[in-house]
Amino acid sequence: MTAVDKYPYEYLINESQSLISRLQQVKPFSMTMPMVKGASISDKALNEIVGLLEKGKSEIYTSITQFIEKVNAARKQQKGSNELQTAFTIQKLRYNSILDQLDIFADVLSQRGEHDVGVWLSGLDVLAEDGLTVCKNHFEIPPLMVFLERGHGAAIRRARTRLPGGDENPVAVIQIPRERMVGSGIASSLIHEVGHQAAESMELTKGIRVELGKKVESTTKNKVAWKHYERWISEILADCWAMGHLGISATLGLMGVVTLPKYFQFRLDLDDPHPAPYVRVKLSCAFGRAFFPHLQWDKLWQMWQTFYPIDDLAADKKAILKMLDEEEKNFVQLVLSYKSDSLKGKQLAQIFPYAERQPEKLQTLFRNWKKNKRLIENASPTIVFAVLGQAKFDQAINSVEENRLLTQQLNNWAYKRK
Repeated sequence: MTAVDKYPYEYLINESQSLISRLQQVKPFSMTMPMVKGASISDKALNEIVGLLEKGKSEIYTSITQFIEKVNAARKQQKGSNELQTAFTIQKLRYNSILDQLDIFADVLSQRGEHDVGVWLSGLDVLAEDGLTVCKNHFEIPPLMVFLERGHGAAIRRARTRLPGGDENPVAVIQIPRERMVGSGIASSLIHEVGHQAAESMELTKGIRVELGKKVESTTKNKVAWKHYERWISEILADCWAMGHLGISATLGLMGVVTLPKYFQFRLDLDDPHPAPYVRVKLSCAFGRAFFPHLQWDKLWQMWQTFYPIDDLAADKKAILKMLDEEEKNFVQLVLSYKSDSLKGKQLAQIFPYAERQPEKLQTLFRNWKKNKRLIENASPTIVFAVLGQAKFDQAINSVEENRLLTQQLNNWAYKRK
């Protein structure tokens, strides 16, 4: 075999060895994390991530080593190299998917090294975990990690979905907008995303969508309204999850997200899983009335109507809004009374801790906390945000004091975290 004939084999071996060398430079996060202990993610989350990446590295190392042996054997037997190049390409794709996974988690962990921000994020991890406490008897709660991102909205890479390369994500990674730090509105975004994890883990979205599909098929009146509810149910369930934990804080936080020019308020698009902002705020108030009967919801909704009057809307949009309005109570009742095996015989509404979060109880807690500032330290994170959001609506606290109290609590939760 001439030098020219040997070169393809030598090239593939050299490139493969190069992959191994670079793979060995990828250190475990436990060796590279830049944060103080109080800013770190949970031990469970770290163990899951390290386990996933180390398993992937081990598999690709073994696979590349076997590939090199295969190339050497082919060279000795003077077999063609074109199939080997195809096999090498697959090895490289798998290698790159490991690096993609590394980058996903590295982006989250690198923020934990920022002064103050890292500790706040650890505190928000605790808040997110509290938003899934009601599910502890319904499914295995995954580890959760929060990070900040530029932009307007929040998002979640849910646990047990697929990562680049096809591996299962062991940790829920929640992105929240940096502009919401630190105020009670951050809880609305965070518990909304936690709600997505819960709804998919318990197959609530799938089950309720089936019920809504039956309504679309069986009803003759306001069919268009039920089509919209069916399309939007995933986002509505996540908003409902936030409401069941946070009370009026959920709606106030939502308003902060969907404060947009009027054109965007009324985009009734069946291709978009997000309800039109105007409808989304209205539904938030409707779920609020169902969980927490109080005149405050009328006050809040009247304000929003003042901001975004519908008088000058096109007739077709007014007609759809009218249909949605007529079916609103029926829709809210359908969602809150939904039962499934995953709910273990309960109605969906019954899993939420709304009884202890009625407006009057939240107001009493706030008055007690003002008298004894240490009492707030014994409250669960979602209660803290519910109380302060209620106080903000009642104008019993200003934004400066809210920021101070929430920053203090985020630090406390991070400090006490195990």
